[in-house]
Amino acid sequence: MKILHFYKTFAAHQHGGVEMFIRHLTHATSRQGCENVVLSLAPEGASSEEGPDYRLVHAKEDFNLASTGVSLSSFKVFAELAKSADIVHYHFPWPFMDVVHFATRVKKPTVVTYHSDIVRQKMLKCLYTPLQNAFLNSVDAIVATSPNYIKSSPVLAKYPNKTTAIPIGLEESMYLPVQPEKVAELKLQRGRFFLFVGVLRYYKGLEFLLQAVEGTDWPLLIVGAGPLEQELMKMAAEKKLHNVHFIGQVTEQEKVNLLAACYAVVFPSHLRSEAFGISLLEAAMFGKPMVCSEIGTGTSYINQDKVSGFVVPPMDALAMRAAMTELWASPELAARFGAAARERYLKVFTSRSMGESYTRLYTSLL
Repeated sequence: MKILHFYKTFAAHQHGGVEMFIRHLTHATSRQGCENVVLSLAPEGASSEEGPDYRLVHAKEDFNLASTGVSLSSFKVFAELAKSADIVHYHFPWPFMDVVHFATRVKKPTVVTYHSDIVRQKMLKCLYTPLQNAFLNSVDAIVATSPNYIKSSPVLAKYPNKTTAIPIGLEESMYLPVQPEKVAELKLQRGRFFLFVGVLRYYKGLEFLLQAVEGTDWPLLIVGAGPLEQELMKMAAEKKLHNVHFIGQVTEQEKVNLLAACYAVVFPSHLRSEAFGISLLEAAMFGKPMVCSEIGTGTSYINQDKVSGFVVPPMDALAMRAAMTELWASPELAARFGAAARERYLKVFTSRSMGESYTRLYTSLL
């Protein structure tokens, strides 16, 4: 089967959640006999390159408005690529994609992976809703990334007969091997430490995490950069949180070593903009106990309360502190949660399982 994926951004060096998902999905489905083409936009201009699991085609991005890339040339490129595809696989949300879908009138079976509701841009959402509804009505199948998201999304509630859940899966072999000497060095340097990994955005809930560790001596490493980095660093300085260390962006190798070395992973996202939480899934893959918030999305599908870690109310620094205190006080509990997290990853969240599920869906549509 030939699958055409369409998403606003995709390149080998990009590690956003949707980009990582597409990378792991194409790896998995290529093992199932699928031929994948990924069409995306790039400000640098049109290009094409072959990879082991997909062919990447870039159309030139002409401008970007409210995180929505627009490309006039992509209409023609999309229509041409869709002619030879068996399935068109869209990645939602991206309003311009809906326009291309209707303008090109491609008559091929269509799948949408519904990555997230539109949460923050409320004014634009009002304007976009009629187009969104028409688009979702027109496609053949909608896939959410967790059963939790289907239950909590008011948009998906409108399409019960065409919506299913296929959890995101990760291919462990696509990660660099852990460097034992670097891990030993980290443990010697840092001792036991909590770890957060992610882009420092408004919905990550890091202000509540900083409140949770105030007055404690637990080392907390915050890995990543983003719009709130300076604001969070200022907050930590004002509170004299000498146990909080902002590491900034790291390489993939450094991230792997940090995940292997840490005591537990904390993921305090408090808004539904955090639709799944791939960093949390990486923690489960590494067999780490987790603390996250209940926001009705994939975070509490990955991390089961009192099984693989603790799930606390969102924006509740005291509840987060209590969970971290209990974990810190009991290495035996942390080890048990970590083993359960790893077991759940192997049972539910491998890329092979994800690839088989999508391949079955593709086949059913054909």
